[in-house]
Amino acid sequence: MATNRTPVVFIHGLWLHASSWRPWMELFASQGFEPVAPGWPGEAPTVEEARRQPEAVAGFGIDDVTDHYADIIRGFDREPVIVGHSFGGLITQKLLGMGLGRAGVAIDPAQIKGVKPLPFAQLRSGFPVLGSPGNKKKAVSLTAKQFRYGFGNAISQDESDQLFEKWTIPSPGRPLFEAAFANFAKNSPAAVNTGNATRGPLLLVSGQEDHTVPDVVTRAAYKLYGDSTAVTDLKQFADRGHSLTIDGGWPAVADYTLGWLARQGVQTRTELAG
Repeated sequence: MATNRTPVVFIHGLWLHASSWRPWMELFASQGFEPVAPGWPGEAPTVEEARRQPEAVAGFGIDDVTDHYADIIRGFDREPVIVGHSFGGLITQKLLGMGLGRAGVAIDPAQIKGVKPLPFAQLRSGFPVLGSPGNKKKAVSLTAKQFRYGFGNAISQDESDQLFEKWTIPSPGRPLFEAAFANFAKNSPAAVNTGNATRGPLLLVSGQEDHTVPDVVTRAAYKLYGDSTAVTDLKQFADRGHSLTIDGGWPAVADYTLGWLARQGVQTRTELAG
């Protein structure tokens, strides 16, 4: 018998580098999974390089990113678990709706088509991009103050500033425009096949103090899955903001994710006859 670990694909969202998943990858590896965290199309391998090359990611949209990760997932010989944060959570839902992935976890996921609530906090968080139509074709960076409001509002100023310096990179503005206007577009790239009854189980996670993706937005997405018989669960974390995957409280979210995967029968290893 040959033992093979179950892959886990981590997908980050806007303004964070793929390496921000490193603590999660170390934890999942210690639990028997085989984790990977590929960057978005054009993303440099390090935070420092990504900051020096903002033009490399400019112009990529939701479909481009989805196709990028779909190709990666199709390259595995076993179905991986998909874990995404923010826009990575939207991409996770799209991939799972396409029938890709053993299971999916969407943490503070960007709004999909059909979600109607648009709280003021979300509008303010998106204003650095949405405030200028020209940003649709550009890569945009956040300031430390903007990061504090959108990501670090539920943690201390010092921790927010440290996370900003450690993990933030420029990101394409196009996905934010596509999601913001999804309900006005017939064929929006932010559309998800929420009715797919044969997909793997999905966990939606919400930080109830999140400004970038307020809890009401995640709850509205959860309701869109009501017609599907596939497993769809919702977990809310009180007093947590958009930084919940990278701040000091990340282990609680990761541990819950691991427990949920175990309850869905997702094994860390696949036994193959040899």
